[in-house]
Amino acid sequence: MIYEKMKKKHKLTSSMEDYLEAISVLGEEKGIVRVRDIGKVMKVKAPSVTGALKILSSKGLILHERYGYVDLTEEGKEMAGRIRKRHDTLIEFLTQVLGVDEKTAETDACRIEHAISPMTFMNLVKFVKEAAKGKKNRTRKADK
Repeated sequence: MIYEKMKKKHKLTSSMEDYLEAISVLGEEKGIVRVRDIGKVMKVKAPSVTGALKILSSKGLILHERYGYVDLTEEGKEMAGRIRKRHDTLIEFLTQVLGVDEKTAETDACRIEHAISPMTFMNLVKFVKEAAKGKKNRTRKADK
């Protein structure tokens, strides 16, 4: 629910959500985030990244000075975390429950994550947790 309020407050497009997610992932992987790194991940040129960063900055989600590094604000970190959780949950569901290969799951998760309703996502999270519990219980029984 908090995520949806934040999303409405900031009115992020799916593209802007993808930029936030990319900044978050790059920050974890590299420690610092540069415009060129975001461009590589998003498969766009630097002017496109710069335009997106201006929008995210104006919404208070990132800090970025011209030719400088990109950092998420606290609100940006929170929103990026929610976006990543949604993405990761979808990948887990697609691979672990449906048996979809990693590459297809990644592509499909990127498409689904922007369209899924909060209610459907909450139910999906519950389902994935239950499926994981069931799998652990089946594994324990098989080991005995």
